[in-house]
Amino acid sequence: MLSEQVYAHLRDAIMRGRYRPGAALKPQELAAERGVSLAVVREALVRVVGDGLADRLPNRGFAVAAHSDRRWQEIADARRALEPVMLRLSIERGDLDWEARVRATHHRLTRTPVYEPEEGEYYSSAWSEAHRLFHRTLLEGCGNSVLLETFDRLWTASELARRWSTQRNPDRDGIDEHRRLEEAALVRDADTAAELLARHVATTAAVLADDASSEPAGEC
Repeated sequence: MLSEQVYAHLRDAIMRGRYRPGAALKPQELAAERGVSLAVVREALVRVVGDGLADRLPNRGFAVAAHSDRRWQEIADARRALEPVMLRLSIERGDLDWEARVRATHHRLTRTPVYEPEEGEYYSSAWSEAHRLFHRTLLEGCGNSVLLETFDRLWTASELARRWSTQRNPDRDGIDEHRRLEEAALVRDADTAAELLARHVATTAAVLADDASSEPAGEC
């Protein structure tokens, strides 16, 4: 289906940094580039807006979401409230199989290259998936499907903000943050693990909050 192909192209391009934060997404240009109708492009753009990757602006068309968008801080607030609670439950309820999965996903994360030149300026899709699996596995021990579904939605909604934050704060030691999270979880230190996770999420949001004050309208 053409609209599905255009949607996938747009989503991938935004995730890889081809379109800058706040950049206009012009339907006519996209239609010409992809060789499709305006109707097909508009359908794809509406889906991208639904993913939280772009905004539909009154009388201005479509644009990639900006660093200054309040949604990133609201998503981070929700994650800071939810995920430490889930991690505490995982530490309380998780069995040996959970421990083994945490170790395995952390090992995979540490062995996956963060960047691949052909994938653009942001981190690679392989690392993104390894990162997601590690965080989700940490929380899966909670055994609550409703909480895990909420985590999945929030994780997807915050993926673009994570990519921006990583690119704008290259000196951040994510390897050490993840190692400490794994260690605290597996020694069943719920207080330390919850604190580390809350700080981990807050750091990502803080980078965008700091940059937003100096961000020109419609630019990176």
